[in-house]
Amino acid sequence: MKKLLSLLSIALFSGMIMAQEPVSEPRPQRTPQEEALKQTMRLVRELGITDSVRIDTLYRMHLKYALVRQKGLSRAQNLERMQAIHNELKSLLTPEEFERFMNHPAELPRRPQGASVGAPAKLRERKPTPPADPR
Repeated sequence: MKKLLSLLSIALFSGMIMAQEPVSEPRPQRTPQEEALKQTMRLVRELGITDSVRIDTLYRMHLKYALVRQKGLSRAQNLERMQAIHNELKSLLTPEEFERFMNHPAELPRRPQGASVGAPAKLRERKPTPPADPR
């Protein structure tokens, strides 16, 4: 009986190990130039900017901050970098464009890992109403 249980547990554990997905290779890191181009193109697409001089200015700004980011900043330094980007964007964009940039869903904070998916928080927090009296 013990041998049968041992063989069964070994078979289960080996099956679990084989069922795991192989470890994938890490994504290659983008160069600062690629990152700046991606951020600039996203901003141009979202805001509909067509002026080539402004697009070039935005690219140079994104490249400057992508090079700074590459240095491996601390959390506080990264927050300062993000604030500097927003301040510089505020001066480069029109007030309407900056407002659209700030309110765009891509700029909203992401849901933390493990957060409940489904109904909004207001609905999840609401207590259920008691059923109506069947009389």
